[in-house]
Amino acid sequence: MRSSILTASAVLLSGLSTLASATKLEDVAPYPKAESGFTRQVIHLAPQTREDNYQVEILAGKTLTVDCNHQRLGGALEEKNLEGWGYPFYRLENVIGPMSTLMACPDGKSKQDFVPVVGEGFRLRYNSKLPIVVYVPKDVEVRYRIWSASDTVEKARQE
Repeated sequence: MRSSILTASAVLLSGLSTLASATKLEDVAPYPKAESGFTRQVIHLAPQTREDNYQVEILAGKTLTVDCNHQRLGGALEEKNLEGWGYPFYRLENVIGPMSTLMACPDGKSKQDFVPVVGEGFRLRYNSKLPIVVYVPKDVEVRYRIWSASDTVEKARQE
C-alpha cells in the first residue's frame, strides 16, 4: 500500500515537472486552436519560491491614436475549463470602445499608444506550472504585468 502511494506521488511529481519545463503549448495539453477571427496568445511564467505572493495582470488592448484624454476599452476576460484536463484558459469575447474622458487638449497633438481593456477577470493567480492561454480577437494584443506582495505585514489598530 505504501509503495503504491509513493509510486503515485512520484508519477504526479514527474508530470508536474514536465509541465513546468514544457516550452510548447502542445507539450502541456491539447488546448484548442484559435477560432476564425481570434488569436491564441500564451504566457509562460518563471517559477517563484512563494507563488501565492504574486498575481498576473492581463493587459489586453490595442495600439490606437490618442490625445491627452484617458482612453480605455471595455470587456470581460472569462475563465474557461479545458475539458478532461481541468486546466483553465481565458477568452476575451467582445471588446467595446474606445471610451475617453472629454478634456480639451490644448496642444492638439496625438500619438500612438497602447489602450488596455478594463473590466472583470484580468487579475489572475500566479501559477508557473501551467501556461496562461488567452484567446482574443485578432486585433487585440496581450501584454501582462506581475504584481507581488510586500514581505512587510502591518497590524491594524483597534480604535
